[in-house]
Amino acid sequence: MQVSLIQMSYRGSKEIMVADTVEKIEALAKSGSQLIVLQELHQGEYFCQSEDTKFFEYAKSFKEDVEFWQKVSKDTNTVLVTSLFEQRTSGLYHNTAVVFDCGEVAGKYRKMHIPDDPGFYEKFYFTPGDLGFEPINTSVGKLGVLVCWDQWFPEAARIMALKGAEVLIYPTAIGWFDSDSEDEKQRQLDAWITIQRSHAIANGVPVISCNRCGFEADSSGVLDGIRFWGNSFIVGAQGEFLARASESEENLTINLNLERTKEVRDIWPFFRDRRIESYGCLEKIYCDN
Repeated sequence: MQVSLIQMSYRGSKEIMVADTVEKIEALAKSGSQLIVLQELHQGEYFCQSEDTKFFEYAKSFKEDVEFWQKVSKDTNTVLVTSLFEQRTSGLYHNTAVVFDCGEVAGKYRKMHIPDDPGFYEKFYFTPGDLGFEPINTSVGKLGVLVCWDQWFPEAARIMALKGAEVLIYPTAIGWFDSDSEDEKQRQLDAWITIQRSHAIANGVPVISCNRCGFEADSSGVLDGIRFWGNSFIVGAQGEFLARASESEENLTINLNLERTKEVRDIWPFFRDRRIESYGCLEKIYCDN
């Protein structure tokens, strides 16, 4: 199938972001893309750089946002992976990926792992997901959709694969502080790419990682802001690069062969050789007793 991801920078308003995103989706659909992946919180800025209750207002339009992207999916006849801010009830919010299949809501995933680091104060905004790690069935395959901070946890990728996910998908928002040294920036980028490639290798499935790009100032003024590093990529079942973006705006499009998973797993039977009877310690925070 033909798959695409859209790597974008923030335009200054939701209205412009949405309009430009729709334009890109329509163009990709016309060129044959069946699965299109958007970056984390793609409707607006990455507001988690500070803790401010005003940003909870963004989540109030969740139902309308779902209806809007559902129509986009229908009009373009695509499977569309979106990333939205969900207000479940007053005081309870989620970072939620909603997947649409040619106009139908195929399923959703609520981000499970929530960071709390300088410039990434997500625990203030998002309640950890309660839907578990469940692949979403679509017309193009079974999608293991995870979100950003989830990308650092091999357990999440493994569970998705064990439940039949044919591809792992990560909408994400990660970047540097300009004050970081060039060596530190490179270490961070290499770590981010390496951990996600390892998910592909360990599970024998392709991985699609769609990141933001561009500089976004901290609205509180406490920090300077984050320069999102782009570098979105798609790798195959052996972790091989199939497509990789720069640090600037870019669409990536490839033809993805899901049948390659069987070929790779037949050669590298990592599922077969797991010693599940000895993995009980994984259910503990730390195995000191």
